[in-house]
Amino acid sequence: MDIKNSSSLFNSIAPIYGLFYKWQKKRFAEVIQGVEKELDLSSFKTIIDIGCGTGALCSVLNEKGLAVTGIDPAKKMLKIAEDKPENKNINFFHANVLETLQFSDRSFDVAIASYVAHGLKAEKRKQMYAEMSRVAKHRVVIYDYNDNRSLLTSMIEWIEGGDYFHFIRNAESEMKVCFSDVEVVNVDVRAAWYICKPA
Repeated sequence: MDIKNSSSLFNSIAPIYGLFYKWQKKRFAEVIQGVEKELDLSSFKTIIDIGCGTGALCSVLNEKGLAVTGIDPAKKMLKIAEDKPENKNINFFHANVLETLQFSDRSFDVAIASYVAHGLKAEKRKQMYAEMSRVAKHRVVIYDYNDNRSLLTSMIEWIEGGDYFHFIRNAESEMKVCFSDVEVVNVDVRAAWYICKPA
């Protein structure tokens, strides 16, 4: 899916995403706590959430004491994020990781993206990984699907027209080309944190 169509789609479904904000926050908090042994995010100071959507992950990270920046190409998603009272200390920007971001090299301790990678074609994923690697000092976290497929997810992802099927077969090997190290931590039956060291 191209950038323009993707932004249009996510602008149109932003109100639906907004309905799941509290559930998403709860789930993000559980996952972050579950991976503390492998990566304790509270040991860092700054983080950027790439494709932050309605800001649920940003909110959890802020509550963990991090200085949080969230970017998203869909303005309506950002509006929902900005309107949440608990997000008043978070910096939100209308931006797309597939274009050079306004931040200088190594601006953040960590860069994280939740369920963004699988929706991009392979060459666009590499662009995203490179830009995340550029702005991160210590770690890049790709939170996305693992290779344990479900019929429902397969159907939805086929309709969305992303690159889910290629991504789940090649995620780790693709990332190993783009980052100096990749550790895969399964955080759910069908999801993983790909914890990467910037190149």
